Amino acid sequence: MKELDLILKNIKNKEVSPIYFFHGDEPYFIDVAVKAFENKLLEEDEKAFNQTVTYGKDASYGEILSLARQFPMMGDRQLIIIKEAQDLKLGDEESKAFEAYIQNPVPSTVLVFAHKHKKLDSRKKVTKVLEKSNALILSETFKDHLLPKWISDECARLQIKTAPNISHLLAEYLGNDLSRIANELGKLKIILKEGQILDGAVVENHIGISKEYNVFELQKALGVKNADAAFKIAYFMGKNPKNNPFVMLLSSLYNYFSNVIIYSTMLGQPPQMIASQMGVNPYFLKDYADAARMYPLKNSTRVISILREFDMKGKGLGAVNMSDAELIKELVYKIINVDKIKMKV
Repeated sequence: MKELDLILKNIKNKEVSPIYFFHGDEPYFIDVAVKAFENKLLEEDEKAFNQTVTYGKDASYGEILSLARQFPMMGDRQLIIIKEAQDLKLGDEESKAFEAYIQNPVPSTVLVFAHKHKKLDSRKKVTKVLEKSNALILSETFKDHLLPKWISDECARLQIKTAPNISHLLAEYLGNDLSRIANELGKLKIILKEGQILDGAVVENHIGISKEYNVFELQKALGVKNADAAFKIAYFMGKNPKNNPFVMLLSSLYNYFSNVIIYSTMLGQPPQMIASQMGVNPYFLKDYADAARMYPLKNSTRVISILREFDMKGKGLGAVNMSDAELIKELVYKIINVDKIKMKV
């Protein structure tokens, strides 16, 4: 999120605006920004008099704006942070008062709203007024295909050296919970010795993702139709459903075979272009080339149909008495034998 980088830089340089209204479905970027305001904008001796942190459920717009109009004590500015601002009541009366303040804010007050897990209603006038004042910052849900790159960038920022497949492995298993990923990487930064590489063994020991029996290795086994390896991985994944939820497995395989389809349809295009369209590191194109040979376009699209079928089974339709272990085993069998089984019409 480039906008966040600029805000963090401005906080560091003490070059801030009077109002910041963060909103959106991704809480991680909002939390990072609010933490920076809370910890870095004011000096420690200023915070006791000029820094106020409150929560939406404990405040009202009237109280917040009344406080915002006051002047700082023994300092140049005051900081007011409203966490969980989505809990604030924003009716017509509150909107009008807030709109008036946005258009004429107190220069010595920095007002920060953390409106998490949802967007402001774009149809409301207050939203348009915030946008016009460049005070509205959207934190959108992070797209899955961008996760490996984000993890790689975070590792680089933390000066963590990684094995080639680690960012994809973490993305597959930790999902797009950026807060959890950042927390795990923070712990690994403390654990790793200087110069030590973050590889599968480290991940297995400290995060609990098996370096041998995970969806990343299952994809590789399926991609080359190594039935023995695929069934072995499926067996061990099925024995540990807590760390290998079936719905996450389906999502990962869906993304994988969707990329196999993209590779097949873009064959002959520059590798960088194909990798960009797939949202993967070019390092992994060879794996997708192997998979595309094993699953020509007709069969890879049939695999997508199989995954949709199992998605319905996982939701209880047609598989009431099947455990996750049994579902994984049957799924692997059907993918490996996709060119032989009869598809439902």
